[in-house]
Amino acid sequence: MEVDAGSITITEKARMKVDTLMREAGISRPDYFVRVGVKGGGCSGLTYELDFDNETKAGDMEFGDDQMRIVCDMKSFLYLCGTELDFTDGLNGKGFNFINPNATRTCGCGESFAV
Repeated sequence: MEVDAGSITITEKARMKVDTLMREAGISRPDYFVRVGVKGGGCSGLTYELDFDNETKAGDMEFGDDQMRIVCDMKSFLYLCGTELDFTDGLNGKGFNFINPNATRTCGCGESFAV
């Protein structure tokens, strides 16, 4: 999948994992979406946030397609523009990864970043 520099995208592997987690939690996709964001913290200064939500807020930006909605607040989007959400389940770790072209530094565990 080619990453659009003006949006936030999700890989097929991450989309499948989100579907599984929503099903396990009894969450209906037409009503819920994936909310991504950033907050201060971590060893590099900013940490990623990923959650399910069913309420948009003023200033939210929406990405995705009819298969998966991704919502991000405007402040976080300044840091996440062009980011691709992926999922890894390999030997080196399991979990969601933010492939962020804006990050100039990341910590060793990949949980935080700096711009």
